[in-house]
Amino acid sequence: RGFRLLKGIEADILADGSLDYDDETLARFDYVVASVHSGFTMDAKSMTARIVKAVSHPRLTVLGHVSGRLLLQREPYAFDLEAVLQAAARHGVVVEINANPHRLDLDWRHHRRARELGVLLAINPDAHSTEGLRDVRYGVGAARKGWCTKADILNARPLPDVLAFLARRKAA
Repeated sequence: RGFRLLKGIEADILADGSLDYDDETLARFDYVVASVHSGFTMDAKSMTARIVKAVSHPRLTVLGHVSGRLLLQREPYAFDLEAVLQAAARHGVVVEINANPHRLDLDWRHHRRARELGVLLAINPDAHSTEGLRDVRYGVGAARKGWCTKADILNARPLPDVLAFLARRKAA
């Protein structure tokens, strides 16, 4: 009692910008995160088109680890972040601040631009175990460094606000 579980899923953004689950499957979840997990060497124009197409998917709620970077291991892939943020704003898609200390993606230097465009952010731990939930603190630190307030972060808002947002996304 005192908390609510939401059903979410992370979908892969395929090379053509489609998601790797069908619409019927995606409709069964309260929210859908989609991220690029392969094909990192695409040219910037193709990668941008891929992500923008995914962002236009009506079932997408959150765009995950936007640049694909792994700190000290993998550089961000080539893409036009401005075009992706504009697409997120146009389609009402939240952009993730991935709190995993190996990612911290969306980089804090881009939080202001996202906010200027009206893009909501969400702090997500990218946890693959319960221990990974502790990483949220790194996302909070990154959000603060990027001058975000609670109002800028979807999952820092009161539960009724989050549920209303999710209901609007599903109805869109």
